[in-house]
Amino acid sequence: MGQSFSRRDLFKLGGVAAASVAGASALAGCGPKSAEAKGYGGATTTGTTTEAGHFRDGLPGFLANKPDPITKIAEERDYDVVVIGAGSPGVPCALAALEAGASVALLQKEAEASAHGNSGSGIDLENSDPSHVAHLIGQLMTDSQHRPNRALIEMWAQNSGEAVKWVIEKSAAGGAQVIDQGNAQHMPLIKKFGYNMSFVTSFFGPKPYCTGDGMKAMCKQAESEGVEIFYSTPAKQLVTDKDGRVTGVIALMPDHTYVKFNARNGVVVASGDYQNDEEMLKYYLPDLQYLDQKQHGRTGDGHKMVVWAGGCIEDFGHTKMLHDFDAGPASMCDMPFLRMKMDGERFCREDTEMSLMNCYLRSEKDRGNYIEVFDSAYMEKAAAFPGKLVDPEGLRVYMPEEDVERKAVIPTMIGTYKADTLDELAEKLGVTDVANFKKTIARFNELCANGADVDFGLKPDYLKTIDTPPYYGIHRHVRMSALCSGVKVNDDLQCVTPEGEAIPGLYAIGNVAGGFYGGIDYPLTVFGLNLGHNYTQGYVLGKRLGAM
Repeated sequence: MGQSFSRRDLFKLGGVAAASVAGASALAGCGPKSAEAKGYGGATTTGTTTEAGHFRDGLPGFLANKPDPITKIAEERDYDVVVIGAGSPGVPCALAALEAGASVALLQKEAEASAHGNSGSGIDLENSDPSHVAHLIGQLMTDSQHRPNRALIEMWAQNSGEAVKWVIEKSAAGGAQVIDQGNAQHMPLIKKFGYNMSFVTSFFGPKPYCTGDGMKAMCKQAESEGVEIFYSTPAKQLVTDKDGRVTGVIALMPDHTYVKFNARNGVVVASGDYQNDEEMLKYYLPDLQYLDQKQHGRTGDGHKMVVWAGGCIEDFGHTKMLHDFDAGPASMCDMPFLRMKMDGERFCREDTEMSLMNCYLRSEKDRGNYIEVFDSAYMEKAAAFPGKLVDPEGLRVYMPEEDVERKAVIPTMIGTYKADTLDELAEKLGVTDVANFKKTIARFNELCANGADVDFGLKPDYLKTIDTPPYYGIHRHVRMSALCSGVKVNDDLQCVTPEGEAIPGLYAIGNVAGGFYGGIDYPLTVFGLNLGHNYTQGYVLGKRLGAM
């Protein structure tokens, strides 16, 4: 590998210098010196480097292979603000910047706006105790293992009520199906901590209608007000001047020509996560190797462009969001019903949140699948369980075998079943070891009768027998909804170098930006937090850049 350098030497040299001194430039995409030098994604090993904010031997291929500058430009267009990505952070950012007085271009690589989920939450400050708001900020820090940038959570807390109200108004003006659910989804949180707090909660629905449809409507409103939106126009390369300032972005137009979009006030990267880029996924979240993605087109384009422009990516374990709110009622997903793997083996204490189930189901055999089992007396037995029970008639819409109108569900993702016998239920759920399935239920019933769970320690209040037919089961399949870590930004959402210096003219928001989370898994502390933080970051930054 040539001359070696100490970690202290590399700190002195800085990222780019270190890469240059340690060997052939990683940024030039030089190949490995031997087959043994390859890592995930064909990583290059040209010497220890701090490029992208990592201490590793070389860079992974998806970052090392920096493309050559695009020089064949068909046209240049001038704007105050250019936003990359028409999703839940990008659309609000573009419209907020326009309303603050800027000329705005919004680039979207797909043929229409794209976003997912239904609820986005913000705090109604006028009806909330400031000390309780401060406590919630601290709780979110705790729930993300104290790794977030507190200033970014405070930005959400202090601006989200205004931002979410504005998103509701603007998307409704564009024709969206949207309502404010207020505190309806937040009562467990409010009761748990005794908060005197109110929320604004946008809800785009019912399913299959979602936030993606809401952002399409908001795009219509944005265009009517003057935002220029360029669909099927992927951003390819950020443009920097000799001083390192980002001055624009080059995008590929539908006619296959390149256009340079100049940005006087700033370029905002809002291109989403990287779950569909196999190399990035293996590199940053190898534990998701056998878990499936829910989204498409999330290929880390923004992450790569920011790094190639001098930025860096969060180094510690990235936060992931894997849910299944669709196989059965979302309001029952955390209820402590008996849980088993597909082979009928009990595997966790059942009061563990559904958002953490992926941690137990990472193997090739499990692939995020598990089942919940209860009996026909569940309305009485589970009356004191956390969440909200749905009665047997309401469950029918989640049952593939029932001939009912499918309202507020995604038919391809439902997975609730009813059967008169445990053998029949196991078959419907797809259990691979029926004998073990029945043995586990018998053991659970024994623990319930004894009033103590000596196997996993479930609270006695949650020990409810499964002995009254017909029996119910939900086959849940947790998959990637979003990856919530990204490029490093400062308190003002400005992208920074590995040394922590702000890159003039370059910003990142939403799931392409880091710093808001930090734990292994996305916290469900505040229902709809991710969309709420996306809207808020877009709204706050858009207003700021638009007024420059």
